[in-house]
Amino acid sequence: MKLNVLVTGCGGDIGQSIGKILNENENIDYLMGCDISDKNAGQFIYKNFFLGLPYTHKDYLTKIEQVVEDNNIDLIIPISEPELRFFSKSKILDKIGSARMVCANESSLEIGFDKLKTANFLKENNLPFPDTQLIESYPGQENFPVIVKSRTGSGSSKVNIVKDSFEFNYLKNKHKDYIVQEYLSSEQGEYTCGLFRSKKGEIRSIILKRELTGGYSGYGEVVSNIEISELLKKIAEKLHLVGSINVQLRLTSKGPVVFEINPRFSSTVLFRHMFGFKDLLWSIEDKMGQGISPYEEVAEGKQFYKGFNEYIS
Repeated sequence: MKLNVLVTGCGGDIGQSIGKILNENENIDYLMGCDISDKNAGQFIYKNFFLGLPYTHKDYLTKIEQVVEDNNIDLIIPISEPELRFFSKSKILDKIGSARMVCANESSLEIGFDKLKTANFLKENNLPFPDTQLIESYPGQENFPVIVKSRTGSGSSKVNIVKDSFEFNYLKNKHKDYIVQEYLSSEQGEYTCGLFRSKKGEIRSIILKRELTGGYSGYGEVVSNIEISELLKKIAEKLHLVGSINVQLRLTSKGPVVFEINPRFSSTVLFRHMFGFKDLLWSIEDKMGQGISPYEEVAEGKQFYKGFNEYIS
């Protein structure tokens, strides 16, 4: 089956990675990409690139519907987190016009995009969780260090390791909507995990022990850990997951503890694909009602390194 695909928010690192995957896939007949800026390399990866409207624009949906109709688009893959939050809150998770949406299911989006809800979800399902509460209700007098971060934002720039009351009170006064989370030691490493579950309930996961470089996963290694694998399986089942998400955790004295669930494709999507964990393509196959391609688990010890490409025009 040949497909026409539109990727929105394609200019960032995740959108560029997805474009590279789809450009090499023989089942993609026509690939379009849009972003609210052309000051990125997305336009070099997506030959059919155009400037889109921000999701806050009154004509945002109308514009997408027109692009879908004019180009016979079969699938839309939204990449940017603000757009996904908008679709989640607006309950637009099935179709835009005649094009089907490729994204995680409603409960995964709702819980994953709210870090307080994520911690409460883990707690309510008897899964390891970091103690998490609203900053306005936290006494801020002991138990330092703690993590102070945006309840809904993404990216390392909105995460603070707070070591004393002075810094805590400054952030508390400045960010009323932030949360305080238990600090999890990184001595045993930080892990980013791809987690996919099909409509029929088949669960696949990959565990990468990573090192961050400028906020991104700059280096990583495939590991095998039964305790983490079982935890990921339970998360997929409790979320009634359909689609692909990213789970971030640390190993602690009480075992693996999840500190974030990102209900979207992550910056490691291309690395995972190169290893054979092709969750983007499985998501497309599942959305189109096809059987998902077979998967052979990735050998432990495989490594990835983040590089960069340069483009000129």
